[in-house]
Amino acid sequence: MLTEEQIYGIYVPVVTPFNAAGEIDLPSYQRYVNNIIKNKIHGLVVNGTTGESPTVNIQELQTLITASQQLLQGSDIPLVIGTGTNDTMSTVARTELAASLGADAALVVVPYYSRPSQAGIIAHFRKAAEVGIPIIAYDIPGRAGVGMTVDTARTILEMDNVVGLKDCSGSPLLVSELSRLGSKPVLCGDDLSFFDMLGCGAAGGMLASANVHTAKFLSIFEQYKTGQVDAARAEYDRLVPLMKLLFKESNPAPIKWLLSVQGEIASDTLRLPMTSISEALREELGAYLAG
Repeated sequence: MLTEEQIYGIYVPVVTPFNAAGEIDLPSYQRYVNNIIKNKIHGLVVNGTTGESPTVNIQELQTLITASQQLLQGSDIPLVIGTGTNDTMSTVARTELAASLGADAALVVVPYYSRPSQAGIIAHFRKAAEVGIPIIAYDIPGRAGVGMTVDTARTILEMDNVVGLKDCSGSPLLVSELSRLGSKPVLCGDDLSFFDMLGCGAAGGMLASANVHTAKFLSIFEQYKTGQVDAARAEYDRLVPLMKLLFKESNPAPIKWLLSVQGEIASDTLRLPMTSISEALREELGAYLAG
C-alpha cells in the first residue's frame, strides 16, 4: 500500500499498446513496461490519461493490472492504477477492482465532462476514498472542464486514505499554497512545468515525457534534490524541445508514435476518438530524433 513517504521522484504513466485490431497488445506492453521499470523509477502508473483510460473497459483493466503485477514481482516500485471516470459508481467499482488485485494505490481524476460543483468533487473523492486503497487525487481542469480550488484540494487531502495529489492545473498556485500549508505530497503532472513546480514544493512528477527519456528525468530529479540545481536545470532545458513536440498534439498520440518508431511497442494505434499524429508532427519528431 502506497504511503505519503513514497510519493516522490518520477512516476511514469505508461501507454496502453493496441494492435491493428484495436485490442490490447500484451506482448508489447510487457516488453515496454519491463524496459521502463529497469530504470528504477519511483512509481508505475497504469491506465491514466496517457493509458487512454476512458477507452479501457473494466475487463481490460483487470488484464493490465495482472500483467503489471507480474512485471513488478520482486520490485519495490509501487503500482498506481487509474480508476477515475466521470461516474462515481464506476470509479468506485474500478477502485475496488484495483484494491482486490493488490494495487498499491488508485489515481482518481476529477470527474470529467459533467463539470460538477466543488461540493460534488469532494463527495466523489470521499466515495472513492471509502474503498480503503490509498488514493492519489488528480486535478486536470484542461481535460475535466473543472478544477479544484485550493480549499477543495485541502479538504480532499485531509481525507483518510487520500495520500497525495497529481497537479495538472498548469499553475504554480495550487502546489505553492499546499506546500506552504504543509499538506500531503503533490506530484507535478504538467511536464513543461516540472522544474518550476519542484521549486514551488512539488515532491516529484508524474510525467508522460518520462516514457521516452526515463533515465534523464530521474537524473534531473536526483540532481535537484541533492542541491545540483544548475545542472538539473541545464539537463531539463535540453529536454524542453522534445516535451513541446510531445504535447503539440493530444497526448498520448505523439508518445505512442515515438515509442513505436523506437521499437518499444509494435504500433502507435490509438482508440477513437484519438487518432495518430499528423504528418507534419511526424516530420518534426523525426528531425528531432535525427538531430
